[in-house]
Amino acid sequence: MTTKFETRPLDDAARAAASGQFVQLSDGMTHYELAGPEDGPPVALVHGFSVPSYIWDPTFAALAAAGMRVLRYDLFGRGFSDRPELRYDRELFDRQLAELLDALDFPRPTGLVGLSMGGPIVAVYTQRRPEQVSRLALLDPAGLALPESLPARLVKLPLIGDWIMDAVGDKVLLGNLKKDIKDPSQAESYIERFKQQMAFSGFKRALLSTMRSGVLTHAADAYAAVGKLPIPVLLIWGEEDEVVPYHLSETLRQLIPQARFHAISNAGHVPSLERPAVVNPLLISFFGMNPDVR
Repeated sequence: MTTKFETRPLDDAARAAASGQFVQLSDGMTHYELAGPEDGPPVALVHGFSVPSYIWDPTFAALAAAGMRVLRYDLFGRGFSDRPELRYDRELFDRQLAELLDALDFPRPTGLVGLSMGGPIVAVYTQRRPEQVSRLALLDPAGLALPESLPARLVKLPLIGDWIMDAVGDKVLLGNLKKDIKDPSQAESYIERFKQQMAFSGFKRALLSTMRSGVLTHAADAYAAVGKLPIPVLLIWGEEDEVVPYHLSETLRQLIPQARFHAISNAGHVPSLERPAVVNPLLISFFGMNPDVR
């Protein structure tokens, strides 16, 4: 069946199909899920640019089963969270995370995990509120400047970029998803599930605003600030990442010298999804009950 993109409002009827819960924050409704014992070590998972919180399925289940109190949520503009007509910049995403933790009275200091664009988000949060963060894990984090293709530069331009996104944005987004996953056997289901959120209006507008705001490419300052804090950091990177290339891991390690680094072989941009049997034990050890584990 062909999915019609951006033809449905994200209303109560649409949200009825979602698992988890919703909370009203100052910029809109946020969809979230909690799992694990309430007295377990707290960990919040922040997803990336376009794929919402279901990308954490293996991680969410594994951390909860290991006795941690785990939170995942959809960033504004993604999944079942609102698509407010605002600038999708670091201020919006930082405010969403801070307000969500406050609204849920989530224990702090908490562990934070950022995947791809979630990296800049958790880094900014940590830079601004270091006393509220116990440990930080970064998985293939975005936020460092990369050479841009001509289409990437054009899409950021007023009017021209809006036209491009409207005309071919759906095709480009689905095509780019294929770069996330190295294993083609996993790619088809990954793409089909992604199409569900594309049915809700405002999705491409949110992504375009995010690209224009610099969240994806201008976070070196936040990473450098984290590198000066006495906070343990775990850095995980898929060796065959075509979205945020593996060679950038060296730059991150220079910015955050205390980071413990793990390269994941046979994995692309989402090693936590492709190789959970390798990544989950690293996260469980890092965030687990023993505070001396690095």
